[in-house]
Amino acid sequence: MDISSDTKLYAVIGDPIEHSFSPLMQNIAFQRLGLNSVYLAFRVRSQDLESAIAGMRSLGVSGFNVTVPHKVSVMRYLDRVDRLAVDIGAVNTVVNEGGTLIGYNTDGEGALAALREEGVELKGRKVVLLGAGGAAKALAFSIAPAVGKLIILNRTESKARDLASSLKGRLSSAVEGRKLTETSLRNELADADVLINATSVGMYPKADETLVKREFLHRGMTVFDIVYNPLMTRLLKEAEAASVHAMGGVKMLVYQGALAFELWTGRKPPVDEMCEAVENALRRRTG
Repeated sequence: MDISSDTKLYAVIGDPIEHSFSPLMQNIAFQRLGLNSVYLAFRVRSQDLESAIAGMRSLGVSGFNVTVPHKVSVMRYLDRVDRLAVDIGAVNTVVNEGGTLIGYNTDGEGALAALREEGVELKGRKVVLLGAGGAAKALAFSIAPAVGKLIILNRTESKARDLASSLKGRLSSAVEGRKLTETSLRNELADADVLINATSVGMYPKADETLVKREFLHRGMTVFDIVYNPLMTRLLKEAEAASVHAMGGVKMLVYQGALAFELWTGRKPPVDEMCEAVENALRRRTG
């Protein structure tokens, strides 16, 4: 593409940022749709976040993504924050509307879109969610309204209970938070329809780790691991060995980016091409 004074700039900020696949997939989307836009990655240290956001506003950056460690702290520098992002307590996408910076969170909706594409039925089903951190919270707020029962298991029980409490009163579905133990995991998975790992367990370089034993899994359930590096985590291998429907984290990664793209441009990006690009890059990176 030809860069000109009319080229719109989008970005992602975080620290570290070298690992991000956002520039790869977003630039593919801009190119395929013929949009005069580019997407760059910027390392922003925590002490520089306020000035970085002011710079985005002053330079007229059209929109940007926010990754760790800034998803929470960025909220204080925005003009408005979407209700879902307020509930989650974190922002991963910012839209610049004529100098007004508006924050959104597309992480949970990205997971929901990935599940729907895979044909996973959530209505009236029991979902077991592992973790109560930032990713788990985003997933919980997006998925809970669509399920029959949500069980949140976390090593620190108080965090699981706090997340469950924050969801109660807003949903018709049942939500419970409990301590993650081998016993609780076995018992809850016995009649679960969907298991979602929203922890970092199994992420590269500790790809041989998993929280779930193969014998806890059963046919007819879906196992969704939001970890995307490696492509095939230990949990996913165990799921396939148990003849269980297994989903990796690439589609969630791409869909959260695709939803950000729609917020910025009003256009639907080529999700399949974005997924393929990320998967190929992961294969090259991990050999």
